[in-house]
Amino acid sequence: MTVRKGKGISIQEHMAIDVCPGPIRPIRQISAYFPRLSPTSSFSEPLSPNQLAAPTTLSPGAGQGGGVIGAGGGGGTSLGTLEFDLLYEKATSSLHCTVLRAKGLKPMDFNGLADPYVKLHLLPGACKANKLKTKTVRNTLNPVWNETLTYCGITEEDMYRKTLRVSVCDEDKLTHNEFIGESRVALRRVKPDQTKHFNICLEHPPPLPSPTAMSTALRGISCYLREWETEQQRSLEERGRLLLCLQYLPPRARGGLCVGVKRCAHLAAMDVNGYSDPYVKTYLKPDIHKKSKHKTAVIKKTLNPEFNEEFFYEISFSELATKTLEVTVWDYDLGKSNDFIGGVSLGCHSQGETLQHWIDCLKNKGKKVERWHTLTNELPGSTLQE
Repeated sequence: MTVRKGKGISIQEHMAIDVCPGPIRPIRQISAYFPRLSPTSSFSEPLSPNQLAAPTTLSPGAGQGGGVIGAGGGGGTSLGTLEFDLLYEKATSSLHCTVLRAKGLKPMDFNGLADPYVKLHLLPGACKANKLKTKTVRNTLNPVWNETLTYCGITEEDMYRKTLRVSVCDEDKLTHNEFIGESRVALRRVKPDQTKHFNICLEHPPPLPSPTAMSTALRGISCYLREWETEQQRSLEERGRLLLCLQYLPPRARGGLCVGVKRCAHLAAMDVNGYSDPYVKTYLKPDIHKKSKHKTAVIKKTLNPEFNEEFFYEISFSELATKTLEVTVWDYDLGKSNDFIGGVSLGCHSQGETLQHWIDCLKNKGKKVERWHTLTNELPGSTLQE
C-alpha cells in the first residue's frame, strides 16, 4: 500500500533512498578507528580524516635495518621494538641474554595498555626445557626489564646451527596469554666473549609452509607430520646436556678416577606435568663383579638439575685405559619402572668430544677436566641397567 502525506514521497521511494544513498564505499577496518602511531611519531599532530580512512599496510621492506615497522610514509601498524644483548662465554659454555626494554608495543588490553613479558626459545627443538621467561611488567607499552637469562651447556656447535627466538607476550590472568610479536636471531652472528647489542622490530611469526589447496585442518596435520618426522630423525641427538668433571689421581696414596657429576641442562620431559625427576648413574665397564655403580640424589620436578656430586673409582692407570665410563640420566617414577632419559659413554672407543675429554683426562694426571656432553637415547654396545 502506498501512503502519501501531502506532496511527500512513497514509503517505497523513501526506503530506496535510504538503502541506496549513492555509490558503494569500502568498509573501513576496525583499526582505522583506533590508529596506532609509531614510537617515533609525534602524538601532538592529529590525523586527518583521509589518514583515518586509509587502509593500514606494511611496506615490503618493513623491519629491515634500524627503522621501526610501519614508521614513515607507509602508515602501517607497528608491533613495537625490543632491545637486548647477547653474550656467549666460551669457557663456561653459557649464553647470556640481557633483555633491556621494549618500546611502542601493540595495545592488548581494554585500557589500551599491555602486561608484557619476554620468552626465549632455542630452535630447533623448542620445548619447556629450553624456555626462559622474564618477569611481567604491568600496564605499559614501554616496559623496562634489565633482566639477564642464561642458557647453560651451549657448545660452539650450538652457536653455529641454532637460532634464538625472542617473543613478547601479554599476560592475562583470566584468559590465555596473548602473543604480541617475535624476532629470531641466528646465534652464529654472536662472536665468543663479545657482547652484541640488538634493537629489533617485532614481527608476526612466519607462516608454516603448506599446500594452499588443503583445508586448514589438513594443513595442520601435514605440518605436524613433517615436524614429527624431523624430530624422529634428530631423536638420537636432543635428549639434554650433561656437565662432567673427570680427574685421574696418581697412585701415591690412593690412585684412581674421580667422576664429578655437576649438572644437566635442557633434559627431555618424561612426566605428564612437562618436567622430570632426574638422577644420574655411573658405571665403569666392563663391570664383572657389578660393583662400579654410583648414583646421585633425585632432584624433583626440573629439567635443569644441579647435582654437584663426586664418585671415586680406585683403579690403576693401565687398567683404566681398557675401561669405558658409562653415565646415564634417569627419571624417577614412584611405583613403576624409571624412565631412561639419555646417556653418554667415555672411553678409548668413543668419538668426537667424548673421546677428547677422555684423552685429556688421562694426559693431565691430577688435573680436573670439565666438559659438556650431549645425551643420546642409545649407547652403542651397552645394555642399560635401571
